[in-house]
Amino acid sequence: MQPKPTEKRGHSQCTHEYAIGRNDVSFLVFCVLLFTGLRVSCIKYVLAPLAKRLGIVKPRDVLRFSEQAWLLCYYSVFWTLGMYIYCTSKYFLNLREMYTDWPTRELHGVTKFYILGQWAFWLQQLIIVNIEERRKDHWQMVAHHLVTILLISTSYMLHLTRVANVILVLMDVVDIFFPLAKCLKYAGFSTLCDIMFGIFMLSWFLARHVFYLIIFWSTWTDGPGTVPKGCYQGSQHALIGPTPLPKHGCIHIFEPFWNPSGRICYNETFRWVLMAALGFLQVLMAIWFVLIVRVAIWVLKGLGADDIRSDDEGEEAAELEGAAEIKDKHKDVDMHCKQPLVEISVGAGDCKICTPRHGRVVANRAASSSVISLSRHHSRKELLGRIGCEKQVD
Repeated sequence: MQPKPTEKRGHSQCTHEYAIGRNDVSFLVFCVLLFTGLRVSCIKYVLAPLAKRLGIVKPRDVLRFSEQAWLLCYYSVFWTLGMYIYCTSKYFLNLREMYTDWPTRELHGVTKFYILGQWAFWLQQLIIVNIEERRKDHWQMVAHHLVTILLISTSYMLHLTRVANVILVLMDVVDIFFPLAKCLKYAGFSTLCDIMFGIFMLSWFLARHVFYLIIFWSTWTDGPGTVPKGCYQGSQHALIGPTPLPKHGCIHIFEPFWNPSGRICYNETFRWVLMAALGFLQVLMAIWFVLIVRVAIWVLKGLGADDIRSDDEGEEAAELEGAAEIKDKHKDVDMHCKQPLVEISVGAGDCKICTPRHGRVVANRAASSSVISLSRHHSRKELLGRIGCEKQVD
């Protein structure tokens, strides 16, 4: 399949395919500002009112519902767009075709918008995670966002956008189920939340630890034998090359931004950078998945699963104050509770239980808070982000 010719100087023929250019930077900045404005507007004028109509009254819960609903909207749109691009492509269910015809210097307008839009979104996410109140897995999220940005930008500049499309489709499908589960949690649909959490876990395992590793293996095996090493110049339909690789530096990877028909190169160094980024992302996701499984075990045991990623430091302080209050009220029991207290609050008729080391149990009525606080497992709580659904027990 020969690529369509693009517009050349002195020719009137024009298609809807576009190369890398300096205007991409302007488009990225525009999209970052656009996503920021859309996020603020949707949360304030659409999603927050929707949360209140669903009966969510606490300001914190309204905000969290709105944030997750915004992510649900974004991923639903861009996953659908990504699947459309993938299903109508020549590399649909054919991994080797992800690397043929390299370099694919011109992209269809929809594909170019999709890649740059995803790139801009993750740049915006990196900004958001640093300007909003920090949560306990801040640096894990920063690392995740940086690696994602590195993968998208590298694949775009190296003209490996087909690989980027497949990876993003696998990632985004999981991120549809997760915010949906969180929205159900805040809206009080605990059973539906647990079901959606199970679907989320299954999709995570299949997409990010089965299909992702298949793509990783294909990049390792199919890429080197299909992508030629060397440099090319010229437009898509008039490529010149391969020519020898430059001996020093890698500044040439930015050359197409100021010269769309400029030099584009690929060598073992770039391949290893791509593989290292994919591998790091897989390790990070594997760690998170282990923590997710632990939460699921808690749910199956009937203990429920709170939001493991604390929403802010103030919430942690409130939990510590609650523990201190129980300690003051039950000094005689606390003498035997040398280990951290275990609090389980459920439903309207909540009961906080302190289980001493020697087996004594004291229970008292308390206000509803739907929280599970396990100080011994606090490190897990700090690592696992925004996972799980609260188990409501009547």
